Amino acid sequence: MTDQTLPADDRLIVALDVPNAHEGLLLANRLGDAVSFYKIGLGMLTGGGLALATELKLDQGKRIFLDMKLFDIGATVEAAVRGLAQFDLDFLTVHGDPYVVNAAKQGAAGKDMKILAVTILTSLDRADLDGALIKPGDIADLVVERAGRAFEAGADGVIASPQEAALIRALPEAAGKLIVTPGVRPAGADLGDQKRIATPASAVAAGADHIVVGRPIHRASDPRAAAEAIVAELRAR
Repeated sequence: MTDQTLPADDRLIVALDVPNAHEGLLLANRLGDAVSFYKIGLGMLTGGGLALATELKLDQGKRIFLDMKLFDIGATVEAAVRGLAQFDLDFLTVHGDPYVVNAAKQGAAGKDMKILAVTILTSLDRADLDGALIKPGDIADLVVERAGRAFEAGADGVIASPQEAALIRALPEAAGKLIVTPGVRPAGADLGDQKRIATPASAVAAGADHIVVGRPIHRASDPRAAAEAIVAELRAR
Protein backbone atom coordinates (compact mmCIF):
# COMPACT_ATOMS: atom_id res chain seq x y z
CA MET A 1 0.00 0.00 0.00
CA THR A 2 1.42 3.42 -0.88
CA ASP A 3 0.43 7.01 -0.29
CA GLN A 4 -0.21 7.29 -4.04
CA THR A 5 -3.23 5.02 -3.71
CA LEU A 6 -4.20 5.96 -0.16
CA PRO A 7 -3.57 9.62 0.70
CA ALA A 8 -3.42 10.83 4.30
CA ASP A 9 -6.73 11.16 6.10
CA ASP A 10 -6.83 13.91 8.72
CA ARG A 11 -9.41 11.99 10.72
CA LEU A 12 -6.32 10.15 11.98
CA ILE A 13 -4.29 12.20 14.46
CA VAL A 14 -0.99 10.57 15.40
CA ALA A 15 0.16 11.26 18.95
CA LEU A 16 3.87 12.05 19.02
CA ASP A 17 4.27 10.54 22.49
CA VAL A 18 8.05 10.37 22.31
CA PRO A 19 10.58 11.98 24.69
CA ASN A 20 11.68 15.00 22.66
CA ALA A 21 11.33 16.99 19.47
CA HIS A 22 14.23 15.23 17.78
CA GLU A 23 12.57 11.83 18.11
CA GLY A 24 9.24 13.38 17.16
CA LEU A 25 10.69 14.74 13.94
CA LEU A 26 12.31 11.40 13.14
CA LEU A 27 8.95 9.68 13.57
CA ALA A 28 7.15 12.29 11.47
CA ASN A 29 9.74 11.83 8.73
CA ARG A 30 9.21 8.06 8.80
CA LEU A 31 5.46 8.56 8.49
CA GLY A 32 5.91 11.09 5.70
CA ASP A 33 2.83 12.02 3.73
CA ALA A 34 0.88 9.05 5.11
CA VAL A 35 -0.06 11.28 8.07
CA SER A 36 -1.31 14.87 7.95
CA PHE A 37 -2.26 15.58 11.58
CA TYR A 38 -0.18 15.29 14.76
CA LYS A 39 -0.80 15.64 18.49
CA ILE A 40 1.89 17.07 20.73
CA GLY A 41 1.28 16.75 24.47
CA LEU A 42 2.63 17.79 27.83
CA GLY A 43 5.19 15.01 27.84
CA MET A 44 7.14 16.73 25.07
CA LEU A 45 6.62 20.33 26.18
CA THR A 46 10.03 20.61 27.86
CA GLY A 47 11.64 18.59 25.07
CA GLY A 48 11.02 21.14 22.33
CA GLY A 49 7.36 20.42 21.66
CA LEU A 50 6.43 23.94 20.56
CA ALA A 51 9.43 24.12 18.24
CA LEU A 52 8.42 20.79 16.71
CA ALA A 53 4.84 22.01 16.31
CA THR A 54 6.08 25.06 14.42
CA GLU A 55 8.38 23.03 12.20
CA LEU A 56 5.71 20.49 11.29
CA LYS A 57 3.15 23.24 10.68
CA LEU A 58 5.25 25.70 8.70
CA ASP A 59 7.79 23.46 6.95
CA GLN A 60 5.71 20.34 6.31
CA GLY A 61 2.17 21.72 6.17
CA LYS A 62 0.87 19.41 8.88
CA ARG A 63 -2.08 20.14 11.15
CA ILE A 64 -1.23 20.33 14.85
CA PHE A 65 -3.19 19.43 17.97
CA LEU A 66 -1.54 20.79 21.12
CA ASP A 67 -2.77 18.67 24.00
CA MET A 68 -2.08 20.84 27.06
CA LYS A 69 -5.28 20.17 29.07
CA LEU A 70 -5.01 23.63 30.61
CA PHE A 71 -6.61 24.14 34.01
CA ASP A 72 -6.21 27.23 36.19
CA ILE A 73 -8.01 30.40 37.15
CA GLY A 74 -9.74 32.06 34.22
CA ALA A 75 -7.30 34.94 33.78
CA THR A 76 -4.33 32.56 33.64
CA VAL A 77 -6.02 30.25 31.15
CA GLU A 78 -6.97 33.18 28.94
CA ALA A 79 -3.40 34.51 28.95
CA ALA A 80 -1.91 31.09 28.24
CA VAL A 81 -4.27 30.45 25.35
CA ARG A 82 -3.63 33.90 23.90
CA GLY A 83 0.08 33.11 23.85
CA LEU A 84 -0.36 29.68 22.32
CA ALA A 85 -2.74 31.03 19.69
CA GLN A 86 0.15 32.96 18.15
CA PHE A 87 1.62 29.67 16.92
CA ASP A 88 -1.27 29.18 14.45
CA LEU A 89 -2.14 25.73 15.82
CA ASP A 90 -5.30 23.84 14.92
CA PHE A 91 -6.56 22.31 18.18
CA LEU A 92 -5.84 23.05 21.85
CA THR A 93 -7.24 21.18 24.85
CA VAL A 94 -8.41 22.64 28.14
CA HIS A 95 -10.30 21.04 31.00
CA GLY A 96 -14.04 21.03 30.41
CA ASP A 97 -15.08 23.20 33.36
CA PRO A 98 -17.28 25.93 31.86
CA TYR A 99 -15.27 28.84 33.29
CA VAL A 100 -12.05 27.34 31.86
CA VAL A 101 -13.63 26.86 28.44
CA ASN A 102 -15.00 30.39 28.45
CA ALA A 103 -11.62 31.86 29.37
CA ALA A 104 -9.90 29.79 26.68
CA LYS A 105 -12.31 30.99 24.03
CA GLN A 106 -11.59 34.58 25.00
CA GLY A 107 -7.86 33.89 24.72
CA ALA A 108 -8.33 32.36 21.26
CA ALA A 109 -10.55 35.19 19.99
CA GLY A 110 -9.71 36.19 16.43
CA LYS A 111 -7.75 32.99 15.74
CA ASP A 112 -8.75 29.80 13.95
CA MET A 113 -7.48 27.55 16.75
CA LYS A 114 -10.24 25.25 18.03
CA ILE A 115 -10.73 24.88 21.77
CA LEU A 116 -11.46 21.28 22.75
CA ALA A 117 -12.77 20.49 26.23
CA VAL A 118 -11.61 17.41 28.13
CA THR A 119 -14.55 15.54 29.63
CA ILE A 120 -13.16 12.57 31.59
CA LEU A 121 -9.78 11.08 30.70
CA THR A 122 -10.01 7.78 28.85
CA SER A 123 -7.47 6.24 31.25
CA LEU A 124 -9.92 6.61 34.18
CA ASP A 125 -12.65 4.31 35.40
CA ARG A 126 -15.25 4.70 38.15
CA ALA A 127 -12.80 3.61 40.86
CA ASP A 128 -10.41 6.38 39.77
CA LEU A 129 -13.21 8.95 39.91
CA ASP A 130 -14.20 7.79 43.38
CA GLY A 131 -10.62 8.26 44.52
CA ALA A 132 -10.68 11.80 43.13
CA LEU A 133 -13.97 12.57 44.95
CA ILE A 134 -15.86 13.03 41.69
CA LYS A 135 -19.61 12.85 42.20
CA PRO A 136 -21.31 9.45 41.91
CA GLY A 137 -22.78 8.31 38.64
CA ASP A 138 -22.12 6.33 35.51
CA ILE A 139 -19.06 7.59 33.62
CA ALA A 140 -20.98 7.90 30.37
CA ASP A 141 -23.60 10.09 32.03
CA LEU A 142 -20.93 12.32 33.58
CA VAL A 143 -19.09 12.64 30.26
CA VAL A 144 -22.26 13.65 28.42
CA GLU A 145 -23.14 16.17 31.11
CA ARG A 146 -19.66 17.72 31.03
CA ALA A 147 -19.72 17.80 27.22
CA GLY A 148 -23.06 19.60 27.16
CA ARG A 149 -21.86 22.21 29.63
CA ALA A 150 -18.63 22.70 27.71
CA PHE A 151 -20.54 23.26 24.47
CA GLU A 152 -22.75 25.80 26.22
CA ALA A 153 -19.60 27.60 27.40
CA GLY A 154 -18.40 27.88 23.80
CA ALA A 155 -16.16 24.84 23.26
CA ASP A 156 -15.54 24.02 19.61
CA GLY A 157 -15.43 20.36 20.48
CA VAL A 158 -14.74 17.81 23.17
CA ILE A 159 -12.34 15.01 23.96
CA ALA A 160 -14.20 11.85 24.90
CA SER A 161 -13.73 8.11 24.69
CA PRO A 162 -15.20 6.28 21.69
CA GLN A 163 -17.71 4.67 24.04
CA GLU A 164 -19.35 8.03 24.73
CA ALA A 165 -19.06 9.56 21.25
CA ALA A 166 -22.52 8.49 20.09
CA LEU A 167 -24.19 9.84 23.23
CA ILE A 168 -22.44 13.18 22.82
CA ARG A 169 -23.22 13.37 19.11
CA ALA A 170 -26.91 13.00 19.98
CA LEU A 171 -26.87 16.15 22.13
CA PRO A 172 -28.62 19.15 20.51
CA GLU A 173 -25.68 21.29 21.65
CA ALA A 174 -23.27 19.05 19.69
CA ALA A 175 -24.51 20.22 16.28
CA GLY A 176 -21.53 21.50 14.32
CA LYS A 177 -19.10 20.60 17.10
CA LEU A 178 -16.06 18.32 17.00
CA ILE A 179 -15.63 15.05 18.85
CA VAL A 180 -12.04 13.84 19.16
CA THR A 181 -11.46 10.39 20.59
CA PRO A 182 -8.29 9.07 22.18
CA GLY A 183 -8.30 5.53 23.52
CA VAL A 184 -8.44 4.14 19.98
CA ARG A 185 -6.69 0.84 19.35
CA PRO A 186 -6.64 -1.26 16.16
CA ALA A 187 -7.97 -4.76 16.67
CA GLY A 188 -5.41 -6.88 18.51
CA ALA A 189 -3.33 -3.96 19.77
CA ASP A 190 -2.12 -3.75 23.36
CA LEU A 191 -4.49 -1.69 25.52
CA GLY A 192 -1.70 0.05 27.46
CA ASP A 193 -3.12 2.36 30.13
CA GLN A 194 -6.41 2.94 28.32
CA LYS A 195 -9.59 1.57 29.89
CA ARG A 196 -12.36 2.85 27.61
CA ILE A 197 -11.38 2.02 24.04
CA ALA A 198 -12.66 1.16 20.55
CA THR A 199 -11.28 0.39 17.11
CA PRO A 200 -10.77 3.25 14.61
CA ALA A 201 -13.77 2.35 12.45
CA SER A 202 -16.13 1.91 15.39
CA ALA A 203 -15.05 5.24 16.91
CA VAL A 204 -15.86 7.08 13.68
CA ALA A 205 -19.10 5.15 13.32
CA ALA A 206 -20.06 6.34 16.80
CA GLY A 207 -19.69 9.97 15.77
CA ALA A 208 -16.02 10.86 16.22
CA ASP A 209 -14.59 13.42 13.79
CA HIS A 210 -10.99 12.53 14.63
CA ILE A 211 -9.29 9.62 16.35
CA VAL A 212 -5.99 9.86 18.21
CA VAL A 213 -3.57 6.94 17.96
CA GLY A 214 -0.11 6.85 19.53
CA ARG A 215 1.65 3.71 20.67
CA PRO A 216 0.10 1.30 18.12
CA ILE A 217 1.83 3.44 15.47
CA HIS A 218 5.07 4.72 16.99
CA ARG A 219 5.90 1.37 18.63
CA ALA A 220 5.18 -0.61 15.47
CA SER A 221 8.09 -2.15 13.58
CA ASP A 222 6.86 -0.19 10.54
CA PRO A 223 5.04 2.94 11.78
CA ARG A 224 4.06 4.07 8.30
CA ALA A 225 2.46 0.72 7.50
CA ALA A 226 0.59 0.85 10.82
CA ALA A 227 -0.73 4.33 10.03
CA GLU A 228 -1.72 3.32 6.51
CA ALA A 229 -3.61 0.30 7.86
CA ILE A 230 -5.67 2.58 10.11
CA VAL A 231 -6.38 4.97 7.23
CA ALA A 232 -7.47 1.99 5.12
CA GLU A 233 -9.86 0.94 7.89
CA LEU A 234 -11.30 4.46 8.07
CA ARG A 235 -11.76 4.73 4.32
CA ALA A 236 -13.41 1.32 4.12
CA ARG A 237 -16.37 2.63 6.09
